[in-house]
Amino acid sequence: MSFDVIVLGSGPGGYVTAIRASQLGLKTAIVEKESLGGVCLNWGCIPTKALLKSANVFEYISHASDYGIEVNESKVNFNNMIQRSRNVADGMSKGVQFLMKKNKIEVIMGTGKVVKGKKIEVTAADGKKSEISGKHIIVATGGRSRVLPNLPQDGKKIIGYREAMTLEKMPKKMVIVGSGAIGVEFAYFYNAIGVDVTIVEYMSNIVPVEDVDVSKQLNKSFKKSGINIMNDAEVTSVDTKGAACKVNVKTKKGEEVIECDIVLSAVGVTANIENIGLEDVGIATDKGKIVVDEFYKTNIDGYYAIGDCVPGQALAHVASAEGIICVEKIAGEHPQPLDYNNIPGCTYCSPEIASVGYTEQAAKDAGYDLKVGKFPFSASGKASAAGHKDGFVKVIYDSKYGELLGAHMIGANVTEMIAEIVTARKLETTGHEILKAVHPHPTMSEAVMEATAAAYGEVIHI
Repeated sequence: MSFDVIVLGSGPGGYVTAIRASQLGLKTAIVEKESLGGVCLNWGCIPTKALLKSANVFEYISHASDYGIEVNESKVNFNNMIQRSRNVADGMSKGVQFLMKKNKIEVIMGTGKVVKGKKIEVTAADGKKSEISGKHIIVATGGRSRVLPNLPQDGKKIIGYREAMTLEKMPKKMVIVGSGAIGVEFAYFYNAIGVDVTIVEYMSNIVPVEDVDVSKQLNKSFKKSGINIMNDAEVTSVDTKGAACKVNVKTKKGEEVIECDIVLSAVGVTANIENIGLEDVGIATDKGKIVVDEFYKTNIDGYYAIGDCVPGQALAHVASAEGIICVEKIAGEHPQPLDYNNIPGCTYCSPEIASVGYTEQAAKDAGYDLKVGKFPFSASGKASAAGHKDGFVKVIYDSKYGELLGAHMIGANVTEMIAEIVTARKLETTGHEILKAVHPHPTMSEAVMEATAAAYGEVIHI
């Protein structure tokens, strides 16, 4: 079989790439070894949000009296929460199947391997091998949970994010190693449903990629919720021989042993670039990623790569954007290269975190003279009415030209608010324009205008 474009992997990078290629009139095939939608739809973004929603609803019920409502009894049905999450994921995967049919994309199930001559060898579940050829081969094999040498995952007591979504029974105590998005989202979920949670973070702040003010606020909110946080700490080993796990943690004060039922390793993502034929074809890699140009072309003509297996943020929306740019270039369109400094990051713990652009420190390090404004949700009418006063919006402007350098938000629903900043930055909007754009009241989003007013010394409500 011969195609114009073959995509290896059907995650949010792969399936979006295939659909855009088909829209552009290219005969397209997609090769997938497990489930359409990849990790994001089946084991990542989507099912985790379903779990977080269940925790969110349970929290609301548990605090119903704060809203003047009496609820006699509520309890967690852990297995039903897990089942709901799986049902949501299955529904989304079926949606991708429908999109493949609608866009006339050939779906080939099996393990793919790139070979010379612009071909992919596919090994089906029964071991039968076949070969397909294409003018353009796009690798979109994604990533998996990173495994540390001193924290080998056994899938039972030391687990990755995948097992954390399908545990057979609710643990009493859990240690989470790493406090990036995956770590803090699971910390929130398990703590909210009654698990004793400890986070161990190697860096001085949790969510270390975020602005330091956001890290401090989340630390405060999490501690208020009863989550134990150990910063500047490292798990040196885990003894899993007994009924419980004995986690050895090295801190500034010395060694400490924590007992728990489950250790969740959430120390990042590793690209899936092994055993897919890269060496045979001669495709260059560096530091565990495939080397590509600004339009995702590798060093070998006719081969491309996008998503978690190339440098850049390992995020679903980044993979989708890269795939669209890649096939538009292949089709002779004139796409702009992706601006990696205008990619929003969202973390769905409670309170939520959303950010884009420079942190305050990064902007200073880049040599900008700054105007920084911050508006706390404790001063927001909508936040007070909703009972979610934790958090703030922080905006960073260049004082010379009013350029919007970055924004950092922590609070309820801020993941729905960050797109305003992304769009404003794309349009090169200034602080003055944000300030004069009338925001609706009462809303959480007016905090963007208020924070901007604070940066320019014109804030009204604080």
